[in-house]
Amino acid sequence: MTTAHERLRQCLARVYPPDLAESAYQGVLRLLQSAPPPPAPKGEYFSEQTVTLITYGDTLRAEGEPPLQTLQRFCRAYLADALDTIHLLPHYPYSSDDGFSVMDYYAVDPALGTWEDVQRLGADFRLMFDAVINHMSAQSDWLKRFLADDPAFSGLFFVESPEADLRAVVRPRTTPLLTPFTKADGSTVHLWTTFSADQVDLDYRQPATLLRILDVLLFYVAQGAQVLRLDAIAFLWKQAGTPSIHLPQTHAIIQAIRAVMDIYAPHVVLITETNVPHAENISYFGDGTNEAQLVYNFTLPPLLFYSLTVGDAEKLCEWLNTLQSPSGRTAFFNFTASHDGIGVRPVEGILSADELKVLIDVVERRGGRVSYRAQSDGSRAPYELNCTYVDAIADPALPLALQVRRFLLSQGVMLALAGVPAVYIHSLLGSRNDLEGVARTGQNRSINRAKLALAEIEMALNTPQSFRAQVFSGYKRLLQVRRAQRAFHPLGAQRASLLNGGRVLALERRAPDDAQAIRALFNFSGEAQRVPLENRTTEDVIDGAPISDGQVSLPPYGMSWLTMRA
Repeated sequence: MTTAHERLRQCLARVYPPDLAESAYQGVLRLLQSAPPPPAPKGEYFSEQTVTLITYGDTLRAEGEPPLQTLQRFCRAYLADALDTIHLLPHYPYSSDDGFSVMDYYAVDPALGTWEDVQRLGADFRLMFDAVINHMSAQSDWLKRFLADDPAFSGLFFVESPEADLRAVVRPRTTPLLTPFTKADGSTVHLWTTFSADQVDLDYRQPATLLRILDVLLFYVAQGAQVLRLDAIAFLWKQAGTPSIHLPQTHAIIQAIRAVMDIYAPHVVLITETNVPHAENISYFGDGTNEAQLVYNFTLPPLLFYSLTVGDAEKLCEWLNTLQSPSGRTAFFNFTASHDGIGVRPVEGILSADELKVLIDVVERRGGRVSYRAQSDGSRAPYELNCTYVDAIADPALPLALQVRRFLLSQGVMLALAGVPAVYIHSLLGSRNDLEGVARTGQNRSINRAKLALAEIEMALNTPQSFRAQVFSGYKRLLQVRRAQRAFHPLGAQRASLLNGGRVLALERRAPDDAQAIRALFNFSGEAQRVPLENRTTEDVIDGAPISDGQVSLPPYGMSWLTMRA
């Protein structure tokens, strides 16, 4: 069996010439020798107990208290029995993009708190950190020293000639790919900027760049990260004349990171953030043992949104039955909302242009926005829908109770799927579109990145008739029930089917050890649906009601999680 050290050597040899590959390997060994012992893991990651909360460190605020302490206080009081992992979005000093233009990888943004605050949060919950390692802030000390020709920072950022053939490069934005910068000697250098002029891409053609970033990742693990989110990782390796996305060298670098973690802290989980069509996305599983253990299930949010919009689960069901991960140690990271918008590239080839237009119309009617990307022919295409998932799903024309039920149905589908579920804090709290935030920042993504006063949130949660309270209490109940069901183990079996003409989605889940089976039913329509049941059905675990009459009645947008006898 190939050892992690052998795999590391092989990965480096696929990227660098022999002398540089060996030098890089020796450099990694020195990093590992100097790294402190990693903290002990917080339980088994691949478990039905594992649920992730996605949040910024300052989404919740309280007067006179560092936001990281406010977050810890809220999570301990309200969520300790509902989830076990917190994805702390970039909490480092930054210059733009709400944290994704990192100025200092080794520091905590003083506006949020300190590393001690992060570690206290990690004492209560498993932590996921963002590794924003495709690019760095144009205002970082690293770039300043690069532009000053400091030898220690030579080759750190990606220089490209504006005369290079870049027509094939896949673009996630409409901004210029190259940005001119002035060096200390007065000369101009053009640097690759995939996402914005303030986010300058690193150059992994230099082994020294990889070693710098590996040191950062080892530091994150030492600070308590047990899951590392590799942000925008598909764009890591660039080469003129190619699409500069998903290149073999990118996969080799990720596999090298995996090998380093397997040596240093085998419990650490890598997750790749690649908002691309499904077949491209799942390539980051590698062979099931050598690359990411998790990939974001990017197709789920837009396809689920579409299915609820048209009241028909046929396309969703068909797609669910294609989902496979390559080994018993890999899984999908299921989510419906995050700090970004609802990406639409993942439904290319699944939804037609007319079907996508249905979603765009819904989002725009509800105050949302559409962000675009540039195509090679000079045209632009939709990249993501900027809207909270609550406003996408909870049709404001419906009575409040139906809005709540419809939104919770969408979350119930996500929670029932094979894989690890992730819950965005604004979904959990029933947040609507932050149109004031968009007007203030001029950024579409601000629509679902609102900062909330904890006192106001607690007041809403303590008002049972409020929308926030109804969403939160219903969502929390689903989380608690899910974590108690062995059939919802992330690596368990899954099979989807359609009932009642596509209006009802049936999802059968089975524990890996066959200890339990659950049949989850979801009514995607606005009319009540009656579903006959097998005589093996025992109870609905959501409300604890026994099943005795051989059928279940699902109200509009209702759901049931039904246990099955073996």
